[in-house]
Amino acid sequence: MSLEIVRKLTPEEEELAAKREELMRLEAELADRELALASLKAELASFEGLYLRRVGVLYAELDEWNAQLAELRAEQAGTREAKSEAAEARTQAEEAYSAAHGEAADVQPFTPSPELKKLYREAAKRVHPDTATDEADRARRERLMKEVNAAYVAGNEDALRRILADLENSPDMIQGSGVGVDLVRILRQLRQVRDRTAAIELEIAKISETDMAKLKVKVDQAEKEGRDLIADMVTTVNGRIDVARQQVKNAEGKNRG
Repeated sequence: MSLEIVRKLTPEEEELAAKREELMRLEAELADRELALASLKAELASFEGLYLRRVGVLYAELDEWNAQLAELRAEQAGTREAKSEAAEARTQAEEAYSAAHGEAADVQPFTPSPELKKLYREAAKRVHPDTATDEADRARRERLMKEVNAAYVAGNEDALRRILADLENSPDMIQGSGVGVDLVRILRQLRQVRDRTAAIELEIAKISETDMAKLKVKVDQAEKEGRDLIADMVTTVNGRIDVARQQVKNAEGKNRG
């Protein structure tokens, strides 16, 4: 009968094993927060596109009418102040038109599937730059992370699968070993992951305080209550356009008179 001898782990090996488990847990949490951040950005971009297509174009039209009105009043008054106000109104109208008809307005609705989210989490855990072991590794991971984010925003599951498949066969993923070296490496990775997680929380908080994010929250809440806040805004701006259009008509009549 043979006796199996089980070697007791050294304190360093026990610490390494514990830190590896901690790193795996924090990497999973980091992947979730990266997903939350990427989703927030994509959802806000999608919402901004919707807002610009439905409301932004109307504000651009309103600013155009206001610019015409200011120019007519400047023509009638002939003062430097009136001309300055007309120039400012024209600049605002041009900026509003550019915003309402720019690339942001073309962003389509973002509805990530559960599979897309799953693939993103896995890819983020595997390639995240803050788990790099040296500068060359970080540069490679940063490039891959950009590809992962781009594929996620585009809803491209196949691209994420290809990235994961390439990682499986990449010789760059094979690293050296040694308890002391591995422990130092993991301790640094832990710090990087914690720092990145904290940075993500700050970025999410900052984005959540933007006007567009606050408006989205109001729109989403109104939808839960059975109201279409965007439609209400459309009605309100259309009413202001009607008033501005009439004011321009009246001003044209005065200038002709």
